[in-house]
Amino acid sequence: MKSQNTFAILFWINTSRAKDGVANLYARVTVNQKRANISLKHSINVNKWDVTKKRSKGTDAKAKQLNFYLDQTYTKLFQIYQDLTYKEELVTAKIIKAKFIGDDEKSKSLLDLIEYHSKKIENTLAVGSIRNFGVTENYLNKFLKKEKKTTDIYLKQLDYKFLVDFENYLANVWPVGHPRALSQNTIMKHIQRLRKMVTLAYHLEWLERDPFARWKPKYEKSNREFLSETELENLENHDFNSDRLDRVRDLFVFSCYTGISYVDIMALTADNVMKGIDGGNWIVTKRQKTKSAVQVPLLGKVEELIEKYSDHPMTAITSSLLPIITNEKLNVYLKEVANHVGIKKNLTFHMARHTFATTITLSNGVPIETVSKLLGHTKIATTQIYARVLENKVSADMKVLRDRLQQNKSTREKHKSM
Repeated sequence: MKSQNTFAILFWINTSRAKDGVANLYARVTVNQKRANISLKHSINVNKWDVTKKRSKGTDAKAKQLNFYLDQTYTKLFQIYQDLTYKEELVTAKIIKAKFIGDDEKSKSLLDLIEYHSKKIENTLAVGSIRNFGVTENYLNKFLKKEKKTTDIYLKQLDYKFLVDFENYLANVWPVGHPRALSQNTIMKHIQRLRKMVTLAYHLEWLERDPFARWKPKYEKSNREFLSETELENLENHDFNSDRLDRVRDLFVFSCYTGISYVDIMALTADNVMKGIDGGNWIVTKRQKTKSAVQVPLLGKVEELIEKYSDHPMTAITSSLLPIITNEKLNVYLKEVANHVGIKKNLTFHMARHTFATTITLSNGVPIETVSKLLGHTKIATTQIYARVLENKVSADMKVLRDRLQQNKSTREKHKSM
């Protein structure tokens, strides 16, 4: 049974704060003897206000226009009250006021969501991830101004068409200084970040429906390059005349044998090297990106590199395990490294993680579950994107299977002849 509420709407002017005989107009909503005052953003000459009728005096155009506005306001407030009562929701003067001025949870805007999400992730995500969300938010703001001719929209206006229009907008974006327009996968990344924000709004009940319910991401399959065993060996053994390139090569090789990303390598110190369960040295750290634990047993090549830089002047100054260099310079110098060694691939530092996942681990029989753990992934699906099993590994595995099947067949035939 619906509860009975007492409800009243009263228009009044604040004569105590009148200036030069002009006072501001207010609506007072009363529910069960609890009041909430709403500024109507209108003013009137005190002498023009009819205290009894709660309307403007006179029949001139200005008085008629103001009275019409007050009638509309009354209708809107009464409709809000009726809707709440019909839905058997809580009815208070404050709730009616919030819905009237658009400050209730269901009247949040896209910029409200962006602001809330930004505060939510500022202490939980890595700096790089926060920066990436910032880029997406910047594209959203530009899209609203250019395509929607506005600076903000209500969340309830987000629909499937909005997503399609945003995707089309991104497809025509050519970032300043970039050699080409955004790739399809980059576009999907931006929409994926928008989806995370919208999902948050849905869970907060700022949205009644999920505009992504029918959305299907369209990623292009890409071959993630890595170094073959021969290429890695040539890189390791190359004699550089430049100390700078020698250090860059060492950092890359370190990542090839540990799978640790650039940002996490730069944060390593001697304290991250610990004795593992097998009695050997391990690197124990956390991924800055996901905060997940990473524990990697050290292979011989890694221990050589740690020893090489243990008393190096550069690491002595920074107290780091390896020399510190910016990611931008590192990737620029890797192009020089590739030229010296004769590697034709587009050598980037992130390729080292691909190399670890394929050439170092999977190709040598390490189970994908173990590789996923070593890389610090939270899902094996992520590892499957990084890792490709080489043809020679497939061939070797099939040979083992072929031999096993042949052995089983021979055993069965032997038993039949007995």
